Amino acid sequence: MATHRIASTPETVRWGVFDAGFPPLITIASGDTVVLECVSGGPEVMPPPGAGLTVPPALAAIHAANIPRAPGHLITGPVAVAGAEPGDMLEVHIDKIELGNDWGYCGFRPLAGTIPEDFPERYMSHIPVDRDRKTCRLPWGTELNLSPFFGVMGVAPPPNYGAISTIQPREHGGNLDNKELSEGSTLFLPVWAQGALFSAGDGHGIQGDGEVCINALEICLTGTFTLTLHKGGGTRDPLLAYPRAETASHFISMGMHEDLDVAMKTALRQMIAFITSRTNLSRQEAYQFCSLAVDFHVTQTVNGEKGVHGLLKKGLLF
Repeated sequence: MATHRIASTPETVRWGVFDAGFPPLITIASGDTVVLECVSGGPEVMPPPGAGLTVPPALAAIHAANIPRAPGHLITGPVAVAGAEPGDMLEVHIDKIELGNDWGYCGFRPLAGTIPEDFPERYMSHIPVDRDRKTCRLPWGTELNLSPFFGVMGVAPPPNYGAISTIQPREHGGNLDNKELSEGSTLFLPVWAQGALFSAGDGHGIQGDGEVCINALEICLTGTFTLTLHKGGGTRDPLLAYPRAETASHFISMGMHEDLDVAMKTALRQMIAFITSRTNLSRQEAYQFCSLAVDFHVTQTVNGEKGVHGLLKKGLLF
């Protein structure tokens, strides 16, 4: 299988928008690997001069090009997979994640975050990263081990949506902000448009579930993804008509909605459907099993469409 590489340039990124009408940068075969260089942040969140923190040249070039920008994330792509069409499912295996710079940022602003009524000010921290040790040091001295992942991974949304923001996660994936989707994990996305049109961005160095102040440790990352197409395995199958994932240790269901209760119900229904598809358990038994053995976490509460994900430990199904 071939490996393709796409650098982050003014020509290969989109700022803040998913759209099934975007032409692919390349078309690859199912089973091929693509390396996507992804950068993060607008000029307004860059470190001040004299801070000793360098803006990556690729990001500086994008800022200088003044490309069209909507509120949201810089994403690299899209990448088409030959033969993909609505009704299929795209398997995205995250082979490798590499740190792209020696700092990240985290901040908040008025009218955003989980409790904006308590924090009406602007506040920004630029946080040094030790790329060799894979740690960061917070302004008050605490050192954290990094666990990098991509906040945004998605295919094109349904074509009738037109251009949509990268901020809200939806049935095409997008801004999932799920910290479980780290190196070695696999994301499954239903295909909604010809070619699938996969993009990624919004690098996170580390994040807690909830992502409460708007940001994680926002950082530039380079991701290596193997994209495998499953014909007829997506939107024609209710089980797979929504993003789901798995890690070495867990199966993961997801739910997204502006109402956190609805997001929870979606993640639960998706997990019940997954369990019944893999076992001879009835729906009633699977519902009980979720109460006994599945952990449901709040993924994020800051993207408009809030997230919940369910974690089922592998080895419990039969």
